Amino acid sequence: MDLSFSKYAEVVSGESTLVYSDLARNVSKEKGFRIINFGIGQPDLPTFEPIRNEAIKALEEGFTGYTPAAGIDELRSKVAEHLTERYGDRVRKEEVIITPGAKTALFLAFLLTVNPGDEVIIPDPSFYSYAEVVKMLGGVVKYVPMRWSEESGFSLDIESIESQITSKTRMIVFNNPHNPTGTLFSPKEVEELVRIAREKRVWLLSDEIYDYFVYEGQMRSVLQDSDWRSFVLYVNGFSKTFSMTGWRLGYLVAREEMIRKAVALAANIYTCPTSFAQKGALAAFQHFDLVKQMIDLFKRRRDVMFSELKKVKGVRVSLPRGAFYMFPNISEILRKKGWTSKDFSVNLIQSKGVTTIPGEVFSPKVGKDFVRLSFALDENDIREGVQRTKEFVDEILSG
Repeated sequence: MDLSFSKYAEVVSGESTLVYSDLARNVSKEKGFRIINFGIGQPDLPTFEPIRNEAIKALEEGFTGYTPAAGIDELRSKVAEHLTERYGDRVRKEEVIITPGAKTALFLAFLLTVNPGDEVIIPDPSFYSYAEVVKMLGGVVKYVPMRWSEESGFSLDIESIESQITSKTRMIVFNNPHNPTGTLFSPKEVEELVRIAREKRVWLLSDEIYDYFVYEGQMRSVLQDSDWRSFVLYVNGFSKTFSMTGWRLGYLVAREEMIRKAVALAANIYTCPTSFAQKGALAAFQHFDLVKQMIDLFKRRRDVMFSELKKVKGVRVSLPRGAFYMFPNISEILRKKGWTSKDFSVNLIQSKGVTTIPGEVFSPKVGKDFVRLSFALDENDIREGVQRTKEFVDEILSG
């Protein structure tokens, strides 16, 4: 039997961030390190108790069968109601599909729109799954580097994005607040992207999964544009806002015709989202007070990490206004050692038991000078992890 992979499987490289967690576990076993994991991409708090209780209640009541492929009506309606209240334009239930995680919503969005040869514009750096799915579908990824300065952090190069659009361009991918950099893009940047998508008649896929993790500034959603149905595919979910990563629930919002086709795809790919998890998610909307408490906690953690990283020689870091990541520039250290950012991350794990994610995972060019650190962990661990990193850097720079 021919054991070669299909052309679709061949182009996918896998979930790169997990590689470093696996390496850290092995180092912990071999050397007895207590690992400080700055690589984690999820809130460290358990799912809020009222949400857990509602899912338990659903299980006990036997709500364990198939649901509609689009998700239960109550949850679709609640998502639509929430987005309407938050952003002003009336979203309807028929414009929402509930999915097993936001990644599945992203996959459906690409599957609905991207044909072989279509060009998809992605800011560099960005979450790696975007490019992987585009390549799997035979699309062409066009990276547009973001601008960076230590004083102001990352920003979109709007002129470059617009200049890269050709007759083959099908989509622009946007993530706000941004993984891996922690950038909260300004309302003006969002408005400019919306303008480009409308004028150039290309899809704007907006991943706003971190939309509640905002510490300063104003979160502007693409759904605030009254004409969003003409060109927007909006993705969000429950994983980050309600600390529900393992529950695997997300949603895609688009005009009704797109959602009907997404439902047909869903029925043939995964049948439906998990029944009792949807009941838990329905309860989540009653507990934004707990969300606020979590965001306040993460803001304190952010401030601690920023303060500690500023003390590390050779590290230049900007204060992120969103998400729960920092993306410090370590180019001075890399140049002196002749390392890549992957070399830095691997050696830091092996030497000090501290996990970071190399910027190259998220970027073909810009990320090579950076590493990603998550501050979704206890403040004492943040201090200890950065201190271990400082010791590591001092040791290698002193020769």
